[in-house]
Order: sequence, then C-alpha cells, then structure tokens
Amino acid sequence: MLAERAAAGRPIRIGQIGAGKFGTMFLAQCRLTTGMHLAGLADLVPARARERLEGVEWRPEHIDARSLDEAITKGKTFITDDAMALIADPRIEVIIEATGDPAAGIRHALAAIDAGKHVVMVNVEGDALAGPLIGLRAKEKGVVYSMAWGDQPALIAEHVDWARTCGFRVVAAGKGTRYEPSYHRSNPDTVWDILDKYLNIKDRSHINPKMFNSFIDGTKSGIEMTAVCNATGLEAQSGGLSFPPASRFEHAEICKPRADGGVLEKAGVTEVTSSVNRDGSNVAHHLAMGTYVVIESDSAYARQCFGEYSMLPDKSGRYASLYRPTHMIGLELGLSVASAVLRREATGTAICFNSDVVATAKRDLKAGEVLDGEGGFTVWGKQTPASVSMAEGMLPLGLAHGVTLKTPIKEGQRLKWSDVAIDTSDVTYKFRREMEAVFGRRNLT
Repeated sequence: MLAERAAAGRPIRIGQIGAGKFGTMFLAQCRLTTGMHLAGLADLVPARARERLEGVEWRPEHIDARSLDEAITKGKTFITDDAMALIADPRIEVIIEATGDPAAGIRHALAAIDAGKHVVMVNVEGDALAGPLIGLRAKEKGVVYSMAWGDQPALIAEHVDWARTCGFRVVAAGKGTRYEPSYHRSNPDTVWDILDKYLNIKDRSHINPKMFNSFIDGTKSGIEMTAVCNATGLEAQSGGLSFPPASRFEHAEICKPRADGGVLEKAGVTEVTSSVNRDGSNVAHHLAMGTYVVIESDSAYARQCFGEYSMLPDKSGRYASLYRPTHMIGLELGLSVASAVLRREATGTAICFNSDVVATAKRDLKAGEVLDGEGGFTVWGKQTPASVSMAEGMLPLGLAHGVTLKTPIKEGQRLKWSDVAIDTSDVTYKFRREMEAVFGRRNLT
C-alpha cells in the first residue's frame, strides 16, 4: 500500500511534533521508508530539531524548506516551532505527537482530531492522563487515535489481541524492566549512579535525566501499564505493580494468580517483571527490554499443545506464555503511521478507563513544597485501579507538576486532589475531570 502511494506521487504526509530520542529514532527510518514524507517537524528549539535530522543523515537540501508549502510541493521537510501550523494544514494526514509533555500532548491530539487528522500518540504520558476521552473524540470524528508501535504498550496490546483472537484467556500481560525497591526514591541527581552500573552511555547530551529517571523510579512502568489496561480492558492490581523477578522463560510460573502459586492477586491484570533479584543479583535470561503475555485455555488439548510446541508452560501445564525479547521504539513507528492512514486501524487505542497513575511521595514532603512531576525529586507514578483513584479523589501524576502542597505527605503515600492547590481553570485539568465524569459513569454501568 505504501508502494502504491509512492508510485502515485501521494506519499503519506506526516507532521511530527517533538524531536527527542523516540522522535529522532523515527526520523532515522522515515527517510528510508517508501511512501512516507515528513512534511513538517515542530520542536520548541528548531535548531535542535535540525541537528537531530542531520545526526540521522538527512541531507541539508532535504531540510532547507523555507515554508510548509515548499516542503509539501517539493518533497522536503519544514522545521518550525509552530506545531499548530502543521496541524492546521489540510495536506498533512497524520500527526505524530512525541513531546512527552501530557498537557501539550492532549492539546495537540485534540487539535489534530478536530482538524480531521489521524494521531499517533507517542506521548504515553498524555494517553495515561486522558487517553480514553481523546479516543472517544477521535471515534466521534471518524479518525484514528493510535498507540505508538515499537513502544511497549502497543506491542503488549498486540499480544493481548493475538491471545484473545486465538481463543485464549489472558491471565497477565506486561513487560520487563530493571527494578529494585529503592529505585522509587531515585531522582535526576542520583539516576546516573544506577544507570552507570549497567549502561555505558558515553554521550549524555541527548539524555534528559528527569525523563530517563521516570524509567528507573517505577513511573514509566505505571504509565505504560495504565495505557495497556485502558486499551485492552485488563485491570490494575489493587496494590499496583509488584515487579517480581523473572527470566523470560518463567512468566507463566510467576505471573499467574496467587491461588495457583503465582504473584498476581487475580487473572486479567498487568504486571512488570524485574531483571534484578531482590538481593541485587541479575536475573539470567531476563526480559528487561521485552514484552509478554500469559494465557490459559479451557481446552485440555490446547494445554497439551502448550508443552508440545514449547509455549513455556508453568509446572501445572495450565498456563503458558509468549514473549518478545526486545522493542525498538521509534525505529518501528512507521507501522503505526501506515496502519492509521492506509488501514484506518490503530495499533492499540484507549477504549476504557480501568487504570490510573497516581502521584506518590518519594520522600516525606512538607506543606508548601512544589511538586515537580514525572521523574523528578518529589513524586513517582503508582499504577492504581481507576475505580479506586476516582472514589478516593487521588491526584493523577500527569497533573502533579508545578502545584503546591497544602498538607504534609509521608513517603509512599498516594496524593489526593485535596492535598494540592491546583488551577481549576486549566484546560488540561478540565479535560481530565471531564474524562472522569464520562468514564466514571461508564464504569458504574
């Protein structure tokens, strides 16, 4: 289908917002993909965006367009700091939102949907905060709102689709990561002490320590598993993620209900496994960069086949698992772009509000302190059932930035709306509250 579009002189015209790590990885492949044309790239620092393009081998003559019109008519790329200009141009078919800022992501996604454009939401932070309502708006408008293929949530959603379409019951789905309990206290100043133990990152110039820290302190896992739950109908466990150590071959044994010898409180949930044992030693054959699904079947014959076809069954033979050992984030994003435009099908999309990410104190916090949000010094994001979050008035992580505490909070305590002074006129706050109202009613029915 891409080849046909290219042959007809009608490549998919793409507008991308954000040129961070994920966005740059897509830029590296977009240049090489038949049938795709990056018409515009918006970034708060255009010079940085140009540097990123040149860094992944874009030639100057391809990125010297003086206007978006020149870029579209001559097959070039226009670099700008005006994201809304890309969204407004009717010739651009799909917007890639890759800023990582939840408020900006929601604003850009809604504007693109209103403009009749498909949206590939790399910004999982925005999706975790209000994705279900964004997805509903896209459905009403007749456009696609899609998870980003290559990122783990979309890959996990595909595992779930595979299992259900093959008639299996999904017991658990999730990913691997590197986790130790002390990591919840990690902050941008201490994150390198952890990373230097197992990663050799020589060039830190492209690394935002605050964002990178969200992968370490447990926040990103909570955000991503919330996105998975809200796209698949799986549920969050009442205590959140427990990060059990597991090799890639042990998931069926470990990620099954406690009643059957596993660690889950029940079937049909998300869980993230750790590549580190609780004593600090590394798990052999871990799944730190991969994704998995654990399944079961009511068919005795299918359970027999679990063993015959090396489906990594548990000791009982009742449960089995499938895994993908790695993910390539932005290098694989073209699948979402092509699927949205050519098939009008999302590679995962929010359909319900089953899970939330709640701001949780990293240390004892004092009244008057200003929260600094994802990956910062004050809070981390804990996956929480949406029903609990709404019933107890908990503060979503995506709105725990730049707000002042009214009350002291103990380390490990989940924050509530009533604990902070928040601007109720803020559009992101209003949209989140609207989502709670819409999907809160749906959850009750």
